[in-house]
Amino acid sequence: SALFMENARKSSIVSRANSIGSTSASSVPNTDDEDSDYHQEPYKESYKDRRRRAHTQAEQKRRDAIKKGYDDLQAIVPTCEQQDFSIGSQKLSKAIVLQKTIDYIQFLHKEKKKQEEEVSTLRKDVMALKIMKVNYEQIVKAHQDNPNEGKDQVSDEVKFNVFQGIMDSLFQSFNASISVTSFQELSACVFSWIEEHCKPQTLRDVVIGVLHQVKSQLY
Repeated sequence: SALFMENARKSSIVSRANSIGSTSASSVPNTDDEDSDYHQEPYKESYKDRRRRAHTQAEQKRRDAIKKGYDDLQAIVPTCEQQDFSIGSQKLSKAIVLQKTIDYIQFLHKEKKKQEEEVSTLRKDVMALKIMKVNYEQIVKAHQDNPNEGKDQVSDEVKFNVFQGIMDSLFQSFNASISVTSFQELSACVFSWIEEHCKPQTLRDVVIGVLHQVKSQLY
């Protein structure tokens, strides 16, 4: 009986201790990581959403800018507006727009170079004409100052010699530049010879050389 009473007392003490420990544990605040994550999770999701939205907007702006650039190229480059029968009525791809733009820029560079060469040639012609103009003015002034000087002193033979000398000089360059393999090649060579050897400055030099030669023969 005494042993039974002792065991019952110990059991009661253990039961009360467990009860007190359970009550104390339930009164302590929960500081686990899971609870902390639970309170911070809504803030993290909101931050991710804002970053995702900002990235989406930036990407859309970039795509809009690229699309506007291609639209501007199609509006500026004339060949992009022409119908391409190889693709029918389909919209031009970005690769085709870029290739047509490159081709058009290369064409403009060639045209610019061609125009610069033409301008250079015209400037040389203008300079030669100015020189001829000055010489003619001097000749006219000399005749006005001395209208009787040299009158009836130049014979037809001298005129013919001058003309012959000019033609001989031109024929030498003509004969050296012209090919008669075919009519097409002959035509091309003639135009090339005219552009190269019949410039005002070149003709002026030829005439002056012939006049000096005739003068040396007469005097």
